[in-house]
Amino acid sequence: MKMLRSILILSGFIICLVPASLFSQEIYSMTVSLDGTGDYATIQQAIDACKSFPDQRVTIFVKNGIYKEKIVVPACNTRLSIIGESAEKTIISYGDFFNKINRGRNSTFYTYTFLVEADDFYAANLTIENTAGPVGQAVALHISGDRCVFRNCRITGNQDTLYTDGLNCRQYFDGCYIEGTTDFIFGAATVLFNSCTIHSKSNSYITAASTPQGKKFGYVFMGCKLTAEAGIDKVYLGRPWRDYARTVFIKCELGAHIVPEGWSNWQGTTRDKTAFYAEYGNTGPGADISLRVDWSHQLTKKEAAGYTVKKILAPVIPVEKPVDQWIRGE
Repeated sequence: MKMLRSILILSGFIICLVPASLFSQEIYSMTVSLDGTGDYATIQQAIDACKSFPDQRVTIFVKNGIYKEKIVVPACNTRLSIIGESAEKTIISYGDFFNKINRGRNSTFYTYTFLVEADDFYAANLTIENTAGPVGQAVALHISGDRCVFRNCRITGNQDTLYTDGLNCRQYFDGCYIEGTTDFIFGAATVLFNSCTIHSKSNSYITAASTPQGKKFGYVFMGCKLTAEAGIDKVYLGRPWRDYARTVFIKCELGAHIVPEGWSNWQGTTRDKTAFYAEYGNTGPGADISLRVDWSHQLTKKEAAGYTVKKILAPVIPVEKPVDQWIRGE
């Protein structure tokens, strides 16, 4: 009995000498691979293993492969980066659509392949696709987090490909490829698209912003290239999903598929009276402004100079981190 007591006391003493960090060490880097060589076989498993509200950024590296998953990054998984091996071969794929979900009038918002609810999310070198085809609303990427960044990513689908959610959220797309048919970039967030390729797959509308009243910026496309599939020749830059929609194209290359009038009102509404649609310094066969709708705007040089990364993505409150830090994924 005395010997047992001595062993227990000694064991307790040894445990006290071991740093507590060894018992609670967090992992901030992990790998996902379909071939079993990573830490996890699915992306969602890796996300679920991440520390909530971490004190430093967590990075998930994803090896090439087709990951047939419906993924959620919950609000608790802030400061998360998901980095693919290559944009063309690291593919996240799912095929939900409005009628398949069958959850009533709001079914669109459950069709996502990839949902980001967390703030300070960063992604690079990924393809995120909705494979449902031309069967109605089918979201590939749904973002409702603030300070979210996507670099060198491919966002593909048909109707409603990219949903940028969040009344006070800011999102940044840099060097991305985004394709779709109708309203394939839509939502309320403030979003800067920098040097992106925007590809239309049908004669329809590219954007359907729902910018909240009072916001200075909604969708801003800077240095982007607008392309279309063969035979597509009647595409509008956008139509206002809600009254105060704001969309601006600055120094973009507009293909011949862009209609001379440029913009369209939402049928049956007077949103053309309150929406703000503008252009500046665009080039290409679709950039001729002589026949633009009379309620659209052409920015002056001085006005266009106010469209900078720091101003568009300015902090909601002064204590937030500098814009140049969060767009780098810091």
